[in-house]
Amino acid sequence: DAGANLIVDTLKGHTGTVWGVAFSPDGQLVASGSYDSTVRLWDVKTGAVQHTLKGHTDIVMGVTFSPDGQLVASGSCESTARLWDVRTGAVQRTLKGHTGTVCGVAFSPDGQLVASGSHDGTVKLWDVKTGSVQRTLKGHIETVIGVVFSPDGQLVASGSFDGTVKLWDVKTGAVQRTLEGHTGTVCGVAFSPDGQLVASGSHDETVKLWDVDWCGAAHAYRLCRLRLWGGILAGRPTGCVRLRQLHGYTL
Repeated sequence: DAGANLIVDTLKGHTGTVWGVAFSPDGQLVASGSYDSTVRLWDVKTGAVQHTLKGHTDIVMGVTFSPDGQLVASGSCESTARLWDVRTGAVQRTLKGHTGTVCGVAFSPDGQLVASGSHDGTVKLWDVKTGSVQRTLKGHIETVIGVVFSPDGQLVASGSFDGTVKLWDVKTGAVQRTLEGHTGTVCGVAFSPDGQLVASGSHDETVKLWDVDWCGAAHAYRLCRLRLWGGILAGRPTGCVRLRQLHGYTL
């Protein structure tokens, strides 16, 4: 296996498919969410499990760290999101309100809000301190898979089964733009570091780059092969997480 020597470590312990993975901001931990309904926190240097976070009663679809690294948010098929204390592994908040699987979760840059996207077609914005819903963003007509805050925290982008990306005003909850152009499910969304562009990836085998101010598709790239630089986390159906070091390899 030509790629075997690229594996830094294989993190074993889950008993089901690993659906979501995330690094802590300081790079010392990895969080993983699994079909086995748990979240695990792993020490990157040793590969040891620091905590197994139990509380969800169904598949954990997504995980993410807060900007300060003190909390982990997770979204589950049981229609809830949870906030966990990284140091103790205890549940800090259970965020209830969705009526379908919570597919994606994201912290705001200041760590005060969590956005969650759900099978119920909505995005909810939650107050981290209280666990209360601040806004319910309605407009998608199908499952919301991906959510992300802009670097300045003023916008949330969401990607949906309905093939659109929506940009939402965090303060008002209003839709600022609906980005149409994909011909399939939008599986992932991301802002550029300066907040000027949004990238979206779709089942239609393209990535589109959207100008946030103008909101047209600046570029569209067909996904024939994906070339990655730096590090990658890979979740696998075997219930393990692999850390790989890639330097210009084409997968």
